[in-house]
Amino acid sequence: MTVTIKDVAKMAMVSPSTVSRVISDDPRISEETKLKVNEAMKELGYHPNAIARSLVSKSTNTIGVIMPKSAHLSLANPFFPEVLRGISASANENGFYILLSIEDDGIGKVNTIDKIVKTGMVDGVIMLYSKLEDETLRMLIDKNFPFVMVGKPINGTKVSYVDNDNIGASYEATTHLINKGRKSIAIITGPLNMVVSLDRLEGYKRALMDNRIEFNPDLVISAEFSKENGYGAVENLIKIGKLPDAILAVDDLLAVGAMEAIKDAGLKIPDDIGILSFNNITTAEYLSPSLTSVDINPYELGVEATELLFQKLQNKKLLPQARIVPTKLIIRESC
Repeated sequence: MTVTIKDVAKMAMVSPSTVSRVISDDPRISEETKLKVNEAMKELGYHPNAIARSLVSKSTNTIGVIMPKSAHLSLANPFFPEVLRGISASANENGFYILLSIEDDGIGKVNTIDKIVKTGMVDGVIMLYSKLEDETLRMLIDKNFPFVMVGKPINGTKVSYVDNDNIGASYEATTHLINKGRKSIAIITGPLNMVVSLDRLEGYKRALMDNRIEFNPDLVISAEFSKENGYGAVENLIKIGKLPDAILAVDDLLAVGAMEAIKDAGLKIPDDIGILSFNNITTAEYLSPSLTSVDINPYELGVEATELLFQKLQNKKLLPQARIVPTKLIIRESC
């Protein structure tokens, strides 16, 4: 038999409307009454209907999370599940649910997010990317809807975000390769409409310049973050006769593919080509050779983004904030 709000009211000896106010944490209800109602709900095993609760409190206790690609591409990259783990931990601690949107880029995605916002399905949104032109970002700004980005916004757009110092981390990584005696360093970036790719490319360029190494655009290859594209990038370098003595990959999946291609070409890592990448995925230390990688702490990125969003939900007038999560270069055998 289903327990109703009337059953709770009867046991607690209050009216059903009082039970509703307790569920919505109405400050007008005394602590004594709240205690009686909560004890009755616990004894009867009553769990407030989420939709009913949202109608009373005008809050869904749900945050939306927007991913940049389809589930097939995004969830195949260990970065995203780890960020989601951080978001989930923080959301759960605060009694919130997560609504995940993983549609492909394009008009369809904007319409979906716009619908989620208009219908009040979520209280706020976390965007797990930042790119040059984005209709979703523009829509959220225009509607003055609470949101936080994981990734630095382009051109100083005044929004709250959480990120790493990607320029600095890439500079450090490139400098490490140079200090190992590498002079011809290729970089495999992600798509160049993504701010993270542009920042890591910029750090790479600055390190070359500061060490008097000429920048060679032929050694820059842009590709989606996947193992297959990392393999293809090395194949392309071999094909055009521009084989470097080191490769900086902006994502570990790209690095894994690059390592396979190097081995298939009969070359050795790090003797012939050194490899360094970003994200420090769990399997990096178990590769052969083990992969030197920049740990960007994706779990903490998720936690910080969620906490920042909760601050915005509590104070709609909160000014935009930026939180920078530290990185750490984990040196292993690949360079």
